[in-house]
Amino acid sequence: MLAELLEIRPGITAVIGGGGKTTLLRTLGEELAQDHRVLLCTTTKFFPFTGIPCAESAEALEQLRQQCRLLCAGQPVPDAGGKLTSPPLPLPLLAEWFDYVLVEADGSAGRPMKAHAPHEPVIPPAARQTICVVGASGFGQAIQDAAHRPERYAALANAAFSDPVTPEREAAVLRTEALHDRVFLNQIDSPCHFHSAKHFASLLETPVVAGSLQKGTYWIC
Repeated sequence: MLAELLEIRPGITAVIGGGGKTTLLRTLGEELAQDHRVLLCTTTKFFPFTGIPCAESAEALEQLRQQCRLLCAGQPVPDAGGKLTSPPLPLPLLAEWFDYVLVEADGSAGRPMKAHAPHEPVIPPAARQTICVVGASGFGQAIQDAAHRPERYAALANAAFSDPVTPEREAAVLRTEALHDRVFLNQIDSPCHFHSAKHFASLLETPVVAGSLQKGTYWIC
């Protein structure tokens, strides 16, 4: 299971970066909910998960947690097209109610790579670990196309906007920011991505798990 490969521990886990954070939350939630109570939420904004009960108030959360092993929680954001923000109760309390609290703590505007502004990411103080998601589809693309906050990314990678994202440049950004405990390299969907994954992992000191959330295949690099 992916949760075992990423060594997800009970308590609060933050997920940051680009390239599939929301799908990772759902995948981990469905795995862990086989034997545990799991809450999916955010410290930024996200859409509720199709097919997963969602509590938008403290009262609903109190009721649904008695009935569901896997639950989403968040307060509606006015004029945001159905998006939710942080849950209606404090995360430390929710960590007492649920075995696992998985928190999407970042936004990337759909880009596979991400560099962070000073106010980002919004990692809960009580988080026990932080997983950074990287989308392998960004390798070979120009920084200006592949990265959210490309100006920051280019500066950290010592590159120009038009330069391609490479494993070396992505690793340099992650090493400099030093925000994560583990990396999940997503979107390994072609033979060239397999080579990039192994090379990328060799450039980092933190553990790297690679694979494809779409295909459901994962391994430790």
